[in-house]
Amino acid sequence: MDITENDTGRRLDATEDYAVVQELGDCYASVGNYMEAHKCYEKAAGLEPDEPGPYVGLGVVALQKNLLEDAEIAFRVACRLDANCSKAWSGLAMVAQQRGDYKQAFEMYLKCLELDVDNLIALLGLFQTSCQMGSFAKVIHYLQLYLKMHPGDTSVMFPLAALYMKDNKLKQSKKILSEILTLDPENKDAANLLEEVEHGLAKAQQKGIKIG
Repeated sequence: MDITENDTGRRLDATEDYAVVQELGDCYASVGNYMEAHKCYEKAAGLEPDEPGPYVGLGVVALQKNLLEDAEIAFRVACRLDANCSKAWSGLAMVAQQRGDYKQAFEMYLKCLELDVDNLIALLGLFQTSCQMGSFAKVIHYLQLYLKMHPGDTSVMFPLAALYMKDNKLKQSKKILSEILTLDPENKDAANLLEEVEHGLAKAQQKGIKIG
């Protein structure tokens, strides 16, 4: 939506249409104008107080300003209004992750993915927290589910390959890394990790260790 700040201000003052105001808030948030986004979300919340969307927006704005307490309050309000609001759970998970509470973040990212397995932000957040906690099984499951719906997404294939390596599933890691390099031959991260995986496989073979 191509709009100037003055145009949007006038439209915000004039409209009582919740969908329009909420969209204006999302528009501002997407370009980093959090002050105007905040105004839109506050008005949207006044127009439709039972809708979780404005509170998710307010939480995102607060999170971008590193106001973690304000963000948590907004996301919790959204969850109260709709217990199945995956974006609100993802927001709470991001707050917990920024506070270093990886266990809580992990559980909330899982809750988000139970509601929306297609949420890439939650998926990558789950990957990050799983690396902090050393717990890989659940995140591997959700990465696999996501790739079934979005085959060839290298941004998800690489974390899955990394987790397979951490979980000592080197052959599976090698397979995915080879697929990434077929899709993107210039991917240096995948090339470097593949070299590490192949080195691990060679060492295991020398020692007669069976590798998955």
